[in-house]
Amino acid sequence: MLIQPVVLSGGSGTRLWPLSREKHPKQLLSLVGGDDSLLQATIRRVDGIDAVPGFTVAEPMVVCNEEYRFVIAEQLRLMGKSGPIVLEPCGRNTAPALTLAALAAIRDGDDPVLLVMPADHVIADMSAFREAIREGALLADTGAVVTLGIAPDCPETGYGYIQTGPGLGVGSARQLLRFVEKPNQETAQSYVDAGNYLWNSGLFLMRASVWLDKAIGVCRPDILEACLESWRQRTVDGPFLRVDRESFSRCPADSIDYAVMERIADAQTSLPSGVVIPLSAGWSDVGAWDALWKVLPKCGQGNAQQGDVLLEDCRNILAVSSGRLVACIGLDDIVVVETPDAILVSRRDRTQGVKQVVDELRKRGRSEGQLHRKVSRPWGSYDGVDAGGRFLVKRIVVNPGAKLSLQMHHHRAEHWIVVRGTARVTRGDAVFLVTENESTYIPLGTKHRLENPGLVPLEMIEVQSGAYLGEDDIVRFEDSYGR
Repeated sequence: MLIQPVVLSGGSGTRLWPLSREKHPKQLLSLVGGDDSLLQATIRRVDGIDAVPGFTVAEPMVVCNEEYRFVIAEQLRLMGKSGPIVLEPCGRNTAPALTLAALAAIRDGDDPVLLVMPADHVIADMSAFREAIREGALLADTGAVVTLGIAPDCPETGYGYIQTGPGLGVGSARQLLRFVEKPNQETAQSYVDAGNYLWNSGLFLMRASVWLDKAIGVCRPDILEACLESWRQRTVDGPFLRVDRESFSRCPADSIDYAVMERIADAQTSLPSGVVIPLSAGWSDVGAWDALWKVLPKCGQGNAQQGDVLLEDCRNILAVSSGRLVACIGLDDIVVVETPDAILVSRRDRTQGVKQVVDELRKRGRSEGQLHRKVSRPWGSYDGVDAGGRFLVKRIVVNPGAKLSLQMHHHRAEHWIVVRGTARVTRGDAVFLVTENESTYIPLGTKHRLENPGLVPLEMIEVQSGAYLGEDDIVRFEDSYGR
């Protein structure tokens, strides 16, 4: 049996601000220890499923927003993974994203079982997870649509619930009765007391043809048709599969739950059967800072900490430092998160309110809701070190062999100082090398390009000066990354 992992990586994760930003969301961050991002941990989770005879696992497929494509491609490269990356020109929720993945999965005549996984969840017990996937895949191969439900350990109001029916006589599988939206506290407690409700994990298994022909094709033919139209006009750009922007923008937005799963639960005879596999594996969607505190290791006082943190007489707090020392004294049930350009301090039971902070930043036109001070680019990164009325200082890192676009600025000049490595500089008609402790000047209105011809990262300080220093003051003439 061929299993095709499909990782949905379209969310922005704003409830984990200021670490997670709209343009660099939580699935791209390392949040729970180790070097892996949540995306990388999700992909690594399927390793070992094919250790049991009869199962073959394909290279993972990622469906993501165009803005994240280069960071995701680099994270896959570091893992030695070469699966396709399907690009959504605009966000249309999970049902269209899964439809594009199903179309990509059958493009070579295969009809694999799709293992659909959000990119930003945490699972502690890999063995239990893989066993549940094997059980679910066998049922999905017969034509069922399978979802994994999480055994609740508290009356959580932040998750949707799945009501389950009797067992099917096959392993732990149960009949799917209905999906329930996020309840209030009293209702959530009644679900836990009833014993036949599970948290909705967002994990699904079904054959690609079943999703296209019997699920989304029956429940939402308008979504299928829009995805088909955009897929027919797709282009291939290295690892990226690009669907047509105009066609996809006309696709209705809907989630897998609303578009299909709620209708399957209503037992419509024209739809495939719905099956639930209970899962107890230390699952969390890490949807807020309080959820992250729950899954992180803690000291005897219940404190979880990351980075340069000093705690005195504190209990049940989460303290995260991205660089500077964070010292906390005499605090209980508090979250403190430090980044170079923003600091969050909140009661641990009020961290859902971070979304309102991000909304307010957006209303005020402030960049802290969208970007970190350090911004990833396909060629490396830049970090805004200092700024004034007519100047901006950046620390720029260019990966070995990478190069920026051939470009020009209307409103600023640039001074480049190399502090590590060697730069190949194009300035007008001249091409020359600048080595460590050397510098060069790019006048306003001059075509220029920066390249790293070496084997080590190129690090340099850039000083911009001029009347306008915005990132949109770039005219590109040539670009290796299709921007």
